[in-house]
Amino acid sequence: MKTHMKQGWRLTFKHFYLLLLVFVYQLLWGFFLYRAIDETVSPLLRRFPGATASAQAVQTFLTEAQIELFKTDMAMPYLWMLGGLFAARMLLTPLFNAGFFHSMLQQSRSGGGTRFREGVRKAWKPVMLLYWLQALLTFAPAYFLLPKAYNALLTSHSTNELIMTLLPGAALWLLWGIVVSLLSLSLQVGAVSEESMAAVLWRSIRHFLPYAALSMLMWMIGMTLGLAVTGVSLVWAGFIALVVHQSYHLIKIMMKMWTLATQLLYLESRREP
Repeated sequence: MKTHMKQGWRLTFKHFYLLLLVFVYQLLWGFFLYRAIDETVSPLLRRFPGATASAQAVQTFLTEAQIELFKTDMAMPYLWMLGGLFAARMLLTPLFNAGFFHSMLQQSRSGGGTRFREGVRKAWKPVMLLYWLQALLTFAPAYFLLPKAYNALLTSHSTNELIMTLLPGAALWLLWGIVVSLLSLSLQVGAVSEESMAAVLWRSIRHFLPYAALSMLMWMIGMTLGLAVTGVSLVWAGFIALVVHQSYHLIKIMMKMWTLATQLLYLESRREP
């Protein structure tokens, strides 16, 4: 496990230009998403009654806002924008995965330079199909869980009752999402290395526990760094905290790439010769 983490760290730094590319991509994604939400919500919030307003005024505001959002086409341009951003992400992320996984595999096997564009050209189709299948399977439980959550929201008599009602379903959905994500990642790596999908899936299931443990360890390292940055921002409020907070976005992407590289190297080490 330690060996895979060290090798993954070295591979991540060999792809530093990709790290910067993903940083710019996520920065643009976050900016446009923020603008879409801000332009939709801000006009409504500006009309929100003040703190001294009566409950009737607040109820009137909520009713008018609901009518404007659901009975007019005011939100349609922003919904189209959100849909376009989501579609762009669904198209660009698997392209990055195909290029990154291919380059990582080639570097771990034979060294040499990065081969990102070669990976995109060779493996984008199966990786994109697997990524879309992952998204479909991840959100499939929403069909059953969201109606139950809505019903619990209407019938619960307290916040604690609502949380206790929703918690089991949310925990199972989270566990399902982790399992689907890990298996999908192994299949994407298999598609890049041109292996049989059945063989890759069976190998992933056979070694799932150590594979999941390694992934959880990497995620915990990322979460610890995030908590440390939050703590610095709270304790040393000011210019230093601002610099640390802004630089953390780059560190977070580096952690994500390190995690992917470590997972990929572990899966590669379990490949039968």
